[in-house]
Amino acid sequence: MGDDRDQGPPAPESRAPWERPISRIHHPSDSATPPERSAPQQRRETPAPTAQPGSTDQTGRSDKSSRSQRSDPETPSGRLRRLGKRSPGKPETISVAELMDRKAEDDAPAPRPDVEAPTEKIAPITDRTPPPVTAQPEAVGAPAEDRPALTRLAMSKVRRRKRILNATRGLVSIIAILSVALTGVVWGYLRSTDQGFAQVAALDPDSTDVIDAAGQYGDETYLIVGTDTRTGASGEVGAGTVEDAEGARSDTVMLVNIPADRSRVVAVSFPRDLDVERPECEAFDNDTNTYTGEIYPAADGDKLNATYALGGPKCLVKTIQKISGLKIGHFVGMDFAGFESMVNEVGGVDVCTPQPLVDYELGTVLPNVGEQHIDGKTALNYVRARHVDSEGNGDYGRIKRQQRFLSSLLRSALSNKVLLDPGKLSGFVSAFTRDTFVENVKTQDLITLGRSLQNVDAGAVTFLTLPTDGTNDWGNEIPVDSAIAALFSAIIEDRPLPGEERKDPATTTEATPEPTAPTLAVDPTTVSVQVSNASEAAGMAATASSELANYGFQILDVGNFAGTATQTVVRYSPGQESEAATVASAIPGAVVEEAAGLDSVVEVVLGSDYPGYTNAPTAFGQPVDATAGQGSTEAAPLPDNLSFTNAADDTCA
Repeated sequence: MGDDRDQGPPAPESRAPWERPISRIHHPSDSATPPERSAPQQRRETPAPTAQPGSTDQTGRSDKSSRSQRSDPETPSGRLRRLGKRSPGKPETISVAELMDRKAEDDAPAPRPDVEAPTEKIAPITDRTPPPVTAQPEAVGAPAEDRPALTRLAMSKVRRRKRILNATRGLVSIIAILSVALTGVVWGYLRSTDQGFAQVAALDPDSTDVIDAAGQYGDETYLIVGTDTRTGASGEVGAGTVEDAEGARSDTVMLVNIPADRSRVVAVSFPRDLDVERPECEAFDNDTNTYTGEIYPAADGDKLNATYALGGPKCLVKTIQKISGLKIGHFVGMDFAGFESMVNEVGGVDVCTPQPLVDYELGTVLPNVGEQHIDGKTALNYVRARHVDSEGNGDYGRIKRQQRFLSSLLRSALSNKVLLDPGKLSGFVSAFTRDTFVENVKTQDLITLGRSLQNVDAGAVTFLTLPTDGTNDWGNEIPVDSAIAALFSAIIEDRPLPGEERKDPATTTEATPEPTAPTLAVDPTTVSVQVSNASEAAGMAATASSELANYGFQILDVGNFAGTATQTVVRYSPGQESEAATVASAIPGAVVEEAAGLDSVVEVVLGSDYPGYTNAPTAFGQPVDATAGQGSTEAAPLPDNLSFTNAADDTCA
């Protein structure tokens, strides 16, 4: 069925006949300017092409008709649209689909902020990919063309500065390389020389015979022994044969002490025939430097060299440690062959003799008088000869020559004849390690010790001989016990010795500050006490030590005082005032006295005024008088006839 209002077939892209137009209802707000469409909507709408006058659009309508459709809503045409009427010739219709599209556009959410564009895709790198462009640093300062030209002097300075910089860098590199190489060489040298030492068990570090071990802290004490074994190379250099004397003896025994401040060197020579009390010792095999397990019982009246022949280094160290009270920390043993080779390595030694040296067993050793240079073989006979009629007591004459020989050797070393000659020094060390047997001695230790003694003058090196008084029926040298005790007491306490030319240490005149706080008594169990008897009554030290121990004092040692005391004195080292005052409070009439070399030990010296009993000390924490008085003790004087040799003495007397 047709519609009489049909105007013919629809134009292209026009509405279908059944799409009924819907009238637009006008609201008062419609008179206002319609809001602008959102940006997304504007982007979706494509502007229509500008129509030329008289032209038709895509729907076949004329430009005039299009302008009529955009007329104001107040026109008749607009009123018809509000009433839902259709105006012939000016159709203004909207389809349901368009209405739904507009509704969707009106309900669309608010526009979002612009988002970043999708990540750019980078093409893979191939051989044809051009190289990346490297950013160049921005120039700072004036351009080069605007700078003033350098003068010839300035350019010369710049070139000189560059040359110095390059030379410095090269020098530093060379020094670094040489340092690494030298370190490796030195380490290898020390390692190889240490392996050359023959090790032997000798030391007794826990010996109870050591006096004031704390006061000897930092000291270096060496026991140096020259043996007269007749086997091997020693027999070839003229030491004798096994038939003459089997085994080995301590032909030379020298105890060398160097205090902690390295201000001096003291060497004490022991006569080989010294009368000693031999302790219980294990038998020693000198050929293998080992102990056999056989035990020799203790004995009185034995000779010192026989002690070594039976019990080896261990027995000798125990014997010397008991006589001296020094803590022996190093042992060095050497035979005749080793001594000769070391002298030859340093090029010989200068000696001086006031008269020809003739021994009726060795023959003529030095035919001429005065100063002369001797090699290793002659030096060995020089220090060994003991049958010289002009010297009287052969053992002491031999000791004196040994001391003079060592003094000359020391002067040569201190004058840098050996220390600064790498060839001589290397040969000396090699010979020393090849022909010695040691314990607790390494090449590095010897080098460190030598460096610490570089500033020691020869006058600060003193050689002493142990004091004796004649011989007994068996030909043993009789020791003078009081003089020996005084000698080693002076060494331990670092007091001046006869013939010593040591520089006096700098003294200060600062007065001791007065204590600002009272001295309080300490716990007796924390105080280490040594009791020494300076009175004429026997057994006083044992009685006093027993009573002090009952109150808790720790008794370390009991013996006789090497000196005199006018009254009972409590001696202490700086820093031990409270401990000394606590001990003194337990002994009636005791006074305190500051002394050196005691370290943390408090020494009680019992004088003739000691009443024979003690009291309870002041209670712990209570005030105690530390200035009750000043004691007066005097060390035993050294004998006037003590034999000594100063290393700086180069006379022939």
